[in-house]
Amino acid sequence: MSGRGLELNSPQENERLRHRKKMETLLNMFVRLPEADQKLFKHGSYFLGINGGFCGLIANSFFRRILNVTEARIVSGLPMAFLPFLTTAAIYNSTVTQRLISGDLMCESCAIVRGGLIGSVIGGLYPIFLAIPLNAGLAARYNSAPLPGKENMLRFWIKVSQPVFKKMSFAILLQAAFGVYLSSRQYGIFMKMLQLPGASSNPEELKD
Repeated sequence: MSGRGLELNSPQENERLRHRKKMETLLNMFVRLPEADQKLFKHGSYFLGINGGFCGLIANSFFRRILNVTEARIVSGLPMAFLPFLTTAAIYNSTVTQRLISGDLMCESCAIVRGGLIGSVIGGLYPIFLAIPLNAGLAARYNSAPLPGKENMLRFWIKVSQPVFKKMSFAILLQAAFGVYLSSRQYGIFMKMLQLPGASSNPEELKD
């Protein structure tokens, strides 16, 4: 009996209960926000993911032109749209949105940096790197372009990728800017949520 009581009062258990109570309080505050703010918080990552999907399709199109690949247009286009969308939305949601709503991300600059990095790296650069092996396989399968041997492979793909990176630079910057904007807006919504009247008898506890 005493062992059970000791276990329930352990620091780990107290911390878990405190975090659960904080989460419940934050969620109750969240549902009191205006509907527009709730939608931006819930679905903002999808918009960043959609832009990532478009970046994937554009990068795929550039590589197909360079390598003269004309076959399997739909087969190559589906993963290039779906994977960047899913990866960008999931990573942004888990590292920014969920961290904000759980009260674990209280630094505005940290949230903005995360949003910008996810937008540019995951939503912009990742689709380009994803398109390289996909189109390399298609070019080899359909013999649409001569591919070098293993000793010159790295130099070949650097040369092939350079014009694609140049053409995609604006899209990467756009993704970074949108990631910064989205994370800044979500952080502002979270701060507004903490300032709701009667939200908590001790709001500072929610910021710990």
